[in-house]
Amino acid sequence: MSAATGTLPPGDTSLNAGRRERELAELAGGEWMDLIVIGGGVTGAGAALDAASRGLRVALLEAHDLAFGTSRWSSKLVHGGLRYLAHGDLPVAWESAVERDILMRRTAPHLVRALPMVTPLTPLVSRPTAALVHAGLHVGDALRRAAGTPRAVLPPPRRLTAVETLGVAPALRETGLRGGLVYWDGQLVDDARLVVALARSAAGFGARILTRLAVRDVAGPARPGLGGFEAISGFEVTVRDGIGGGEFTVRARAVVNATGVWAPTLAPAVRLRPSRGTHLVVRSEALAHGGALSVPMPGELDRFALVLPQGDGRVYVGLTDVPVDRVTDVPEPAEEEIAQLVDVVSTVLTAPLDRADVLGAFAGLRPLLDSGGDGRGAAAGGGRTADLSRRHLVHTGSDGLVTVVGGKLTTYRRMAADAVDAALAVSGLPAGPCRTRHLGLVGAAPRAALAGLAAPRRLVERYGTEATRVLALGDDDPGLLAPIATGLAVTGAELLFAVRHEGALDAADLLDRRTRIGLVPSERHAALDAATRLFDRAMTA
Repeated sequence: MSAATGTLPPGDTSLNAGRRERELAELAGGEWMDLIVIGGGVTGAGAALDAASRGLRVALLEAHDLAFGTSRWSSKLVHGGLRYLAHGDLPVAWESAVERDILMRRTAPHLVRALPMVTPLTPLVSRPTAALVHAGLHVGDALRRAAGTPRAVLPPPRRLTAVETLGVAPALRETGLRGGLVYWDGQLVDDARLVVALARSAAGFGARILTRLAVRDVAGPARPGLGGFEAISGFEVTVRDGIGGGEFTVRARAVVNATGVWAPTLAPAVRLRPSRGTHLVVRSEALAHGGALSVPMPGELDRFALVLPQGDGRVYVGLTDVPVDRVTDVPEPAEEEIAQLVDVVSTVLTAPLDRADVLGAFAGLRPLLDSGGDGRGAAAGGGRTADLSRRHLVHTGSDGLVTVVGGKLTTYRRMAADAVDAALAVSGLPAGPCRTRHLGLVGAAPRAALAGLAAPRRLVERYGTEATRVLALGDDDPGLLAPIATGLAVTGAELLFAVRHEGALDAADLLDRRTRIGLVPSERHAALDAATRLFDRAMTA
């Protein structure tokens, strides 16, 4: 394996109903784990991979499906930290630049691509503001160089003429356009696919990945010692099986709570101020099939509306930052947020967006730390959620439960490593240092090898080296290589692969997380019958 990606998982990475049933029976039968990770988002899956790759016996428990929560509602960007520079938070910006490099060159080069983003210099962007943005881009590029990311992977920023800017984004209003500033960042083909790849890679190191397993209670007091904590006797985690029914107890030496905005349910001492980020889904024709844009929010220097082409005929437009008081499993975008995004992006377009151009909308909840990032029970902090730090917190409770919160998708690996380190410290479990800096996820390979695969580019970007396995499912049934519905690119082979190898346990898993058809309600409706038939076929084969 080339140094461009690193070591791959050594064992079976397939997740399916049969494996779930076997491993669930082992846990219900009393098998002890070294570590239980609660939460199947990007941080939980990352923690499971981190711990399993160190040789620990690991079980990941998720109440719903992989990437069911916040991890599937992101902008699908692997940020280099420009926004954090605007807040003067250099440590977070540096951490982001380092983790972006690891994702793009080692961990998941098949899932992350370079994305040029243009900030159009319209009359709404003053020259002083443009100068500040330009300076920030060059500081961000200095972090890119310091992190070791080559120019061939992420080119440096530069100034564009008005003609060049219109060439990249032909939908822009030409009147008053002075040019643009272009910079490069990382873009995930899909955030939920990253989570699935992490979970499967953890399974390749022996981790039990168990979805539809809701945690009801965590019990396991630690004994305080002179140095903080002595080794604990173990945790008992009560779970309920969402498929077979019934409750039982899982036992482990240590537990990591990686449940995001739901973390205070298990760790009340951790205080969060969740905020909602909303995105729109728009047809690319509405934006003249142009490139990515970063449009300054009116009256703000550090917030931008993003226009992000997805390469599948869709464009995501985001994102808002609205404080919320109630945490829900599936957050709903507010009409005010949808209207705000439409209005802001329309300020730079020749033909403004209309509400009818919006095919769908989605929202996620950020698990932001309260009290200036302390999160340990101080009085609620004031100010906007947009101004809260994106640093993460690893908190060890008096009972020995380790909770990891805050942060963002780009830095999941660092968050996971810190959480596992804390769990090792409190439990006394023997294990080596973190290995994930040099681990490639399932499907990873050097970019030259990916380019040489005999498979459509669309499949290679989603499955990496496994794209040929997906294609092979059509050898005996060529109909599986056809789109499952008119106007969609997703094929039956992809859905069949998701059931056999990616842990999909019903049609909703297929439509809403293994693929992202569900982001457009009309397309979900059109594909539902086909997804249900293919799921039933896979389960009876």
